[in-house]
Amino acid sequence: MYFCIAMNNNKNTYSVIILAAGLSKRMGTPKFNLSFDKKNNFLTHIIYKYNDFNCNKIIVILNNEGTEILQQYPINYPEKTTIIENKFPEKGRFHSIKLGIEKAIDNCPVFIHNIDNPFVNHAVLKKMLTYYNPDYTVPVFSGKGGHPVLLSRHICMDILHQERDDIILSDFLKKYNKIKVEVEDDKILVNINTKDDYNKYF
Repeated sequence: MYFCIAMNNNKNTYSVIILAAGLSKRMGTPKFNLSFDKKNNFLTHIIYKYNDFNCNKIIVILNNEGTEILQQYPINYPEKTTIIENKFPEKGRFHSIKLGIEKAIDNCPVFIHNIDNPFVNHAVLKKMLTYYNPDYTVPVFSGKGGHPVLLSRHICMDILHQERDDIILSDFLKKYNKIKVEVEDDKILVNINTKDDYNKYF
């Protein structure tokens, strides 16, 4: 079911959590450091796209290898960017999300953006904010849900109160109201996990 009732769009405060703490075993190299273009890797491209979208906070979750790479090759990110090291990446994605929400809870709603998809479309983000609801919002292309996901403060608080880390976000969200926003960008479905996936787009 698709909801078409636009919510009051006075959402002047919102953040993004960029999840990049995975071990990238299938890729064989940290995905955040893959080249997007001649100037940017995946991470810098995503950061600056959200910065241009006026996100209040940009929070990046990396593992130890990722933070070491950034220390060796420092980059001048926007001041609103916070880099967090997930010291226990084996705990999985839900743990990374909790680490990010701890920093973003005062700037909700929060976009959850996977490093697996380096594409950021401002029109998609704007439409998601327009139809933002008290629980969460997902973009949909041709009936298929994609990313990023937009979480309300209500859900963010519930995530922080979870003691377990072995939770799959999609399963956790099933008990909440979901707004599906139809968009015209098939790149919301991209998931780059292997070299073949990368070569398909770059």
